[in-house]
Amino acid sequence: MTFDAGTRNLLAEACRIIANAGLAEDILGHVSLRTDAGIAIRCRGPQENGLLFTSPDDIHEVIPGVTLDGGYKVPNELPIHAEVLRARPDVNAVVHAHAPFVIAADLAGIELRPVVGAYNMPAMRMAAGGVPTYPRSLLINTDELGREVAEAIGDVPVLVMRGHGVVTVGETVEQAVVRALNIEILARMLVRASARGPVDFEVSPEDMAAMPDLGSAFNDGFVWRYQRSRLQHAGLAVA
Repeated sequence: MTFDAGTRNLLAEACRIIANAGLAEDILGHVSLRTDAGIAIRCRGPQENGLLFTSPDDIHEVIPGVTLDGGYKVPNELPIHAEVLRARPDVNAVVHAHAPFVIAADLAGIELRPVVGAYNMPAMRMAAGGVPTYPRSLLINTDELGREVAEAIGDVPVLVMRGHGVVTVGETVEQAVVRALNIEILARMLVRASARGPVDFEVSPEDMAAMPDLGSAFNDGFVWRYQRSRLQHAGLAVA
């Protein structure tokens, strides 16, 4: 992937979408994309305004040995992105967000299971495939810790980080972001439903098999366009 103005705009928009959807507290969280020379990622500069107000100027290409300009610094948790991308040649984008309902569900001992079907089929399928948990609640600021996270997520699309947040991956930025949104929707449903006691229901294998895979254009593309429209409606579109 070439690092250009289009890449900056895409990642800035991705950061605004996850913040606008409630998956990021103030300045925390980041989205990255594999590039030809390194990693394009949201960085923090002297005019930091938080994830919801990410601008294309906040997106930089991180290349080993190259210093960022304009007073920008790479995220402390860059090793999440670097090590997951290194371990997963099948993905090009990584999202790390402090998704509140994912965190709450995990801390309450609520397993992310396939308890919804047609309500959110992508979330159902992620849950049916198993959602692993990284049990340490600390800043992932070293290569070694990044490798632990990469090992924990394995070959699945989503990882819960206990008391911390979530990591999702995708072939595209849009896919990684929508996966983060969907797993938060599932976690929110489970937390609310569990308020009256444990949820015993799961979608049966027969019903899962009967539901079609609507494809990336529907599951990711349409949702992305909806989220972009939400930004526009809120006056938060990336210029």
